[in-house]
Order: sequence, then structure tokens, then C-alpha cells
Amino acid sequence: MSEIHHVEGRLDATGRRFGVVASRFNSRITDLLLAGAVDCLRRHGVVEADLHVARVPGAWEIPLALDAMAQSGNVDGLVAIGVVIRGETPHFEYVCDACCKGAAAVGAKTGIPVGFGVLTTDDSPQAVERAGGKAGNKGWEAALAAIEMVDLVEQLRGSAS
Repeated sequence: MSEIHHVEGRLDATGRRFGVVASRFNSRITDLLLAGAVDCLRRHGVVEADLHVARVPGAWEIPLALDAMAQSGNVDGLVAIGVVIRGETPHFEYVCDACCKGAAAVGAKTGIPVGFGVLTTDDSPQAVERAGGKAGNKGWEAALAAIEMVDLVEQLRGSAS
């Protein structure tokens, strides 16, 4: 009987190119998430010349910008950053659903990993907690997931050493 082969992504982004798409809506919070994502990417080896940040109006627009970055051929991984806070209308559900499904579709269509750092919270205090408060920084976590997935996907495709 042969041994099972386990593969895990490494947390080393040296020499890799990343795109981050961040919404401007709720910028007080998204700016914290963006800072966390950029810090994570830099600390794991991404140099400034290999880091591309695009700002979009809101979470609804994130998937289109992710797709454009992926199609450009200039990135190995992507990170989506945004904040959608529940209101009194169903708008919250429509935006969250479209953003989430759209980001996932970009990854599935292009084969480029997408770290998902879009907060969907009931109120502003919950969002703040997840943007560097006691719940950590979900922008950092999304970037870390993207780094790991870029390496894993390359290994699975047989192109990583």
C-alpha cells in the first residue's frame, strides 16, 4: 500500500504578484482591512512593484474589478476587501450575495485564488471588531489565505518546485 501524499500551501509570497480590490464604501473600516491585507502581503514577501490595489465604489463592484485584474495576467492571487452593514431593507442580502458569488466565480473561472475579506455584519461595532479589533483583522486573514492558496494551486498544477 502506498503512502498518502499531502499537499499544503506555504506562506511565502516571494516573487508573486497580488491584486487587492477594496471598496471605498464604509471607508473608515475598509481602510483598516486594506492596511491589514497590504501589511500581510508585504510581511510574506510581496514587494511593492508586485502589489496592485484598485479602489471601487462599493462591494457590488468588487467582482468586476477582481475579474479585470485576473484577466490582465499581472497577478498570481487576489484579495477582496469590503464592508457591508445590514440595514432595514433587503439590499444587504442582494449586495452580499452578489459580491460573494461574484468573487468565487472569478476564482473558478480564472483559476486565480481569491482571498475573501468582505465583512458582512449586523452593525458598525461588529465590523470594527473584525478590522483590527478583538476579532483580528479579516483583511490580513484574507491576504494570508490568498498567499497559501496561490502556492497550493501552483503545487497541484505541478508548476511549483
